[in-house]
This record gives sequence, C-alpha cells and structure tokens, in this order.
Amino acid sequence: MSEMLDHSSRPSSPSNIPMDALSEVLQDFRLSGVNYGRCELRHPWSIAFPQQQLLRFHFVSRGPCWIHTDTQGWQELNDGDLVLLPRGIAHRLASAPDVEGDSLESCQITRLGSNVCEVVREGTGEISTLFCGSMALGAYALNPLIALMPPIIKGCDVAGNDPIVGPLLAAMSAEATQPQMGSATVLSRMADLLAARLIRCWVNCSGASTTGWLAAIRDPHIGRVLAAMHRDPGHNWTLESLAGVAGQSRSIFAERFSTILGEGAAHYLARLRMQLARELLGQSGMSVAEVASRLGYESEASFARAFKRVTSVSPGIVRRTSSGRTDMNFGQ
Repeated sequence: MSEMLDHSSRPSSPSNIPMDALSEVLQDFRLSGVNYGRCELRHPWSIAFPQQQLLRFHFVSRGPCWIHTDTQGWQELNDGDLVLLPRGIAHRLASAPDVEGDSLESCQITRLGSNVCEVVREGTGEISTLFCGSMALGAYALNPLIALMPPIIKGCDVAGNDPIVGPLLAAMSAEATQPQMGSATVLSRMADLLAARLIRCWVNCSGASTTGWLAAIRDPHIGRVLAAMHRDPGHNWTLESLAGVAGQSRSIFAERFSTILGEGAAHYLARLRMQLARELLGQSGMSVAEVASRLGYESEASFARAFKRVTSVSPGIVRRTSSGRTDMNFGQ
C-alpha cells in the first residue's frame, strides 16, 4: 500500500457515493477544449481529420456524406446519422468516396464565438449540412472506459437501446437545418448530452464480462469504489477506507478488486493519480509543486518519487517537454 501511504491525509472520506457508479464517473462529463463547426459544403468536397487524442463526432443533418477509416473503409452516412470517434482516430469525410484533396483550404471559416465556427464551401453542387465537434475529455476519469470503446460508433446502431437518442438526433437535425439565434449553443449542449448517452448505451450493450474495467464499474461493491476514486483521486485512501466504501471486509474487498481488475487497489489508484498528474503537468501549465498539492502529497519530493515509480520519468521532464494545449481547430 506504499502508493497510498506516501501522500498526505485528508480527514474525511467522500460521502454519498451513489450505487450507479457509471453515473458518478460520467457526472463530470464536461467537454473541455471543445470546438464545434456548423458546415455547409457544396459537392464535391473532402476533409481529412488527422489522429488526435480527442473525442470527435460528426452529425449529418443533410447529405451526401461518407466517412473513411483505415479499419472500416468507406461508409455512407445518411441524413440524421451521427458518428462518435472516442479516440480521435484519423479519418476523412467526403461527399463521395472518389473525391480527393482537402477542401478545407477552399472553405470560408467564420468564428461565431470562442469555440463555435461556421464552415462554408461555395459552389454549384449539392449542399451537405453537418455539425462537427472535437472534445477533450477528463482523461484521468474516462481513460479506462475510452480505451475499451471501438474506434467508431454510429448513433443509429445504439438508438434502439435508448429512447432519447432518436428524438435528440431529430432535434439536432432541425436545429442545424434551420439555424436561429443561439442555435450553435443549443447544438453544443445537445452534443454533450448525446455523447454521454451514446457512451452509456455502449456500456450497457457491450456484454457481460466478469473481469476488466466494465465488469468492475458494474459491480455493486467495486463500482462504488471506482466512483469514489475517480471523484477524489487525491484523497488519502487506505485499504480500510476503500473497503468501507465497498461495504466489505478488507480481505474480501482486496481479493474481489484484484480478481476483477487484475491488479490491487493501491496500484490502480497510483496509476489513476499519475494519469491525472500527466494531464495537469502537460496541459494546464501547473507547476510540479501545485500538482503535488492538488493530489494531496505532503511534499513535492514524495510526489516526484511516486510519479517516477509509476511512469519511469520525472514530473519535471514531462512538464518541460509538454507541447502545451492541444490544437483543436476544426479539421486540424
């Protein structure tokens, strides 16, 4: 339990941990660094989206529109279709599979706010109307889930398992087709909700494995512990306090946690903390001392030792070599 014991104590455990652990993990599903683009593109057009560590989505209000990925090739998207790319794999959108080049260079891009833009490609061909977005997630909370998800999810494939998805897609289509004052804001809020519901649908329909992260988040005891860890990774968790959250004895909890997740609670918690630390050091501009304090460590030195033990590099190196804020401009 050394990973747990080498940082500071916080007196009380988080309370009111809900039984629905997935909701707890998703409760902070706030899409930071979001960029949305409402697109009116005249055929022929084609836009490439390179690999980025972002969740991307594309909603087709009116086609034609095709999407290409290396794993699945070309797929036609119909009016009202939405695709979610949880890990932001490289892909291409086009009005037809045989259109080459990058039409973004010939588009007029107008900022409608700090994170919303309008993308227009003039011409005489048929108009495709799309609403696209790129989102940075709280990686330390959702990383285990995102890593398990397929590279591309189509909203229509899961709509039958969630009665809200269909009406949401219809509402987004109406908002994108007939924009009014505030439409960009309304669309962005719908996109947040839709992405969260699609992720939940996938979790509910992804089988009944008895081991791994999905099995753990569904377990009524271990799921509550994961929710507590993700809610407050900097808390001074001990085996006793985690077992108390689970409502189990120390021995039963420790054995159950290791059986489902393949590692002990201390190791999981240490990795979770260092995922968050990497994010804070790499993107927020926080100093090593500030990150150590946020994660509850008694000193910068104790944090640095824990960080290097888990990641094999020092926090100072990560902070100095970080590329800073990820560029999330539309299509780039």
